[in-house]
Amino acid sequence: MKMKNIFADRMNNIPRSFIREILKVTLKPGIISFAGGLPNSDLFPLEQLQTATEKLFTCGGSTVFQYATTEGYVKLREYISARYRSRNNLYVPVENILITSGSQQGLDLLGKIMISSGDGLVIEEPGYLGAIQAFSIYSPRFLSVPVSDEGMDREALQHSLDSHETRLIYTVPNFQNPSGITYSTENRIQLAATIEKTTTFLIEDDPYGELRFSGEPKPSFLSLIPENTILLGSFSKTIVPGFRLGWIVAPPPVMEKLITAKQATDLHTSHFTQAIIHQFLIDNDVDTHIEKIVQTYGSQKIAMEESIREFFPPKVTVTDPEGGMFLWVTLPGDMKAMELFHTAIKNGVAFVPGDPFYIDRKDSNCLRLSFVSTNEEMIRTGIKRLGATITQCM
Repeated sequence: MKMKNIFADRMNNIPRSFIREILKVTLKPGIISFAGGLPNSDLFPLEQLQTATEKLFTCGGSTVFQYATTEGYVKLREYISARYRSRNNLYVPVENILITSGSQQGLDLLGKIMISSGDGLVIEEPGYLGAIQAFSIYSPRFLSVPVSDEGMDREALQHSLDSHETRLIYTVPNFQNPSGITYSTENRIQLAATIEKTTTFLIEDDPYGELRFSGEPKPSFLSLIPENTILLGSFSKTIVPGFRLGWIVAPPPVMEKLITAKQATDLHTSHFTQAIIHQFLIDNDVDTHIEKIVQTYGSQKIAMEESIREFFPPKVTVTDPEGGMFLWVTLPGDMKAMELFHTAIKNGVAFVPGDPFYIDRKDSNCLRLSFVSTNEEMIRTGIKRLGATITQCM
């Protein structure tokens, strides 16, 4: 069959996930990988999840295998609502919560209901490549706004809002992917003051928010501009990613369209896996479980930073995240991270070059390192290899 022109136009310029392609390379024997944003599988609560599953089979009855409402398992939504109130002092009505098949589906649904071809969409620079891929399907006009250690550049955001009709602003304000930075409280207040005057919605993607190992929590945009904020959450980083369970918090007019879009997409997220997660959450001390993750990740982050100071050339700079899973490395100005990547693979270490995290920028001198899925001994070995590779390529 001739394949020319049989696919929808929207698929013409959609990039494949660079990280998913890198993961194939990192499966080679001997490669130490800092590339994937994969939680540490040693910390998955396997026994507790098995117990929760067996309890459902014993006590749950056949209803857990039946079709369910699009909005999601109501007991799980009630748990999420209560946790927002107890941990973040946020009042989130249950009816404002929609369970999704991971945060990635949340991004797709938001693109589906909010973006027409050519609409403005502000994205962080550098920005989460999963969001770039998800939104690209709907052909927005991406408006890149730089982020720094303080957060999003307010003046650049204002310029984008003034210059283009902008539907969405996509942010990861806590331990941003890929840079690891956290928006300061002052920056959030300034951005909120800019956005609340508009009809633009800010997407606050918060998969890492509970993984804080230093510093103080910052206010959610949902508390600052509730009518302009759509909040995304996930169990992938705190429980397990394989269940593909996330959620959207959105105001009623947005939620109405989201439910319709999800009905057309998959009817509802797996009722059974929702019930397992809920059973796990009510039967276990979740805060103790998360604290174990935080302590482990905090130690791994310190191990990576100490190794970087020992083995990287002094002209290389790196961010200092207060939580999350990533460090962002900036090489000397004339170096290209993509070229470094190919040499690094030959030397037995992998990372994600910076290029996929930008809309229009090529030959970036930046790269992302994940410190969470490799033990401290392997971190030291991998960073030593990478440091030698950087020195070799300089």
